[in-house]
Amino acid sequence: MISLSGVGMRFGAQVLFEDVSWQLQPGGHYGLVGANGAGKSTLLRMMAGETAPENGIIARPNGLALGTLGQDHFQYDGDFPLQVVISGNPRLGAALEEKQRLLDSLDSSAGPDEASEASVAIGSRLAELEAAIADAGGYDAEARAGALLEGLGLAAEKHNRPMDELSGGYRLRVLLARTLFAEPDLLLLDEPTNHLDIDSIRWLESYLRAFAGIFVVVSHDRHFLNAICSQIADLDYGEMQLYPGNYDAFLAAKELAVRQKDTEIARAEEKIAEMQKFIDRFKAKATKARQAQSRKKQVERMEMPEIKRSSRRHPAFVFSQNRPSGREVLAVESVTKRYGDHTVLDKVSFSLQRGEKLAVVGPNGIGKSTLLKIIAGQMEADAGAALPGYEAHIGYFAQDHRELLSGKASVYEWLQSMAPGETVGTIRGILGKALFSGDDVEKSLPDLSGGESARLLLSGLMVKRDNLLVLDEPTNHLDLEGREALMDALRDYEGSLIFVSHDRHFVSSVGKRVLVLSPQGVEDIHGNYEDYLARQGQDFFSGGERTKLKAVKAERKKSGQTRENTGKPGSRGGDANLEFHDRKERKRSLSRLQKRVAGWEREIVRLEEEMAGLDRRFAGEGYFDQTPWEQVKKEQGKKDELQRQLSAAMAEWESASEDMEALQPAS
Repeated sequence: MISLSGVGMRFGAQVLFEDVSWQLQPGGHYGLVGANGAGKSTLLRMMAGETAPENGIIARPNGLALGTLGQDHFQYDGDFPLQVVISGNPRLGAALEEKQRLLDSLDSSAGPDEASEASVAIGSRLAELEAAIADAGGYDAEARAGALLEGLGLAAEKHNRPMDELSGGYRLRVLLARTLFAEPDLLLLDEPTNHLDIDSIRWLESYLRAFAGIFVVVSHDRHFLNAICSQIADLDYGEMQLYPGNYDAFLAAKELAVRQKDTEIARAEEKIAEMQKFIDRFKAKATKARQAQSRKKQVERMEMPEIKRSSRRHPAFVFSQNRPSGREVLAVESVTKRYGDHTVLDKVSFSLQRGEKLAVVGPNGIGKSTLLKIIAGQMEADAGAALPGYEAHIGYFAQDHRELLSGKASVYEWLQSMAPGETVGTIRGILGKALFSGDDVEKSLPDLSGGESARLLLSGLMVKRDNLLVLDEPTNHLDLEGREALMDALRDYEGSLIFVSHDRHFVSSVGKRVLVLSPQGVEDIHGNYEDYLARQGQDFFSGGERTKLKAVKAERKKSGQTRENTGKPGSRGGDANLEFHDRKERKRSLSRLQKRVAGWEREIVRLEEEMAGLDRRFAGEGYFDQTPWEQVKKEQGKKDELQRQLSAAMAEWESASEDMEALQPAS
């Protein structure tokens, strides 16, 4: 398989990386991580053969089928998404295209009575094409392509509409589906989750986990990397280091390595200091001069451990509020918004209390950004209203940074305009926390990268100190270090928060309440995103038991309505109206459920104890130094599997508990 040996690259005087050697193993699922500007995308382009390394060798076996994610949104304008996806298999795409062309030529001929040598040749070629199409899996190609597109969130009715009718984000999804359809030996994916909603990211995770070939993925989504990777390739210090396990395992191993290096340096410095103290004390004494001179030579010969500074930079976001709002910080009342004949938001209502942190989730195009713009006063609703509460002051972060960063002002000038009364020291201090230092503060707004624009907008929120933050995709363009810093800052923020993000680690960590927008309406979950996922768990019952339970629930609802309509306070409700057989069946079902709930509780305790044992092992002193990497990888894989089992068990337990509650006698 593909291998890299001594590969290096620099831009001018800046060394991106050097002496990178990497042998990709069959079935390897790799995550490539590093700070912005560390050279991750450059390394992917080299592996794809699009860029030559400055030095070193990249060897690819003959016949290697390589899949990369194209970025040209307009390459296939005029084609249909299904056609574009199927063309990801060039041999199949060419055969289908030639077949259609030949069939069209037969349709335009004079008819069967005027058969010619040409038509006979066409028939012979069609037979060859049919065999080639069958060999390439062509007869289920449309079904497979359609499944890929739907998995990535493109509705079936758009599969045979021209590509130029799609937004840039959806065109990228089609290009991703095209890459996956080819089922290459090696996938090289640079930020494949960009423009995907949460459901599509979950689908892509499942696809990549089952992918039989090799893939290398660059991503700033921690949850995504944890879900799909068996190894992490870390570009830092101008070098590349491989770590077994997922992203969390990599972080633990790297932090341990840094601590060990710091300890090694501290010990060397302490030893040198002691020897220097002896030299200074006794160098003038004749009886000790020889020893002092000997130790001086020892100090000169000692080699300090090499200190390499990480290329990662960690911002220090801090959000505060000038004053708290009233108890109800926001009331959204029957907000409706239409674009032409398309209704995006239909009578959306909810309220937000002081200190609540609400995550708004849902598929792309459902109206999340529109809702946030209406709340922030950036857009008018067609009906209804979003009403800020007493002393509520809104700070808004736009998904499209250009909405708030227009003009040609410098970074410093823009931030100073957000708070004209603040001192130069305060403005410079906030910019420093957002990693703008030195000449960086003189950059003009049009020259900022996506990450710099995001950090500047967050600086504006820091300096304004509003008590209700409305953030639309604030993690876009931030690297993993920036996302972690923002996540920590928002968890510590004492004000109120409404945000949209497709980063599930971020959503789960920050949001304590979830508003789900879907074509079926609005669902308000008073819990975090993991609670929401648990509610989406699979049915606990088999089909027959589920049917019986639905019947019991329907009967209970019906009897409850009867009781309400008749107004007879003495009525015993559902139990009195059920036939003896139904009551007996419900009792049996309830007994089975109670046993299953108890069984799941025991299973959850067992899994948690086993995971805790592994965590204690990982945290043991010298674990990563003394344990072979293969064993580390095996144990990390075991923990990942335990976590998967625990999530499934929790979902099953909650589903069974809800069903058990539904079967309890009505009060």
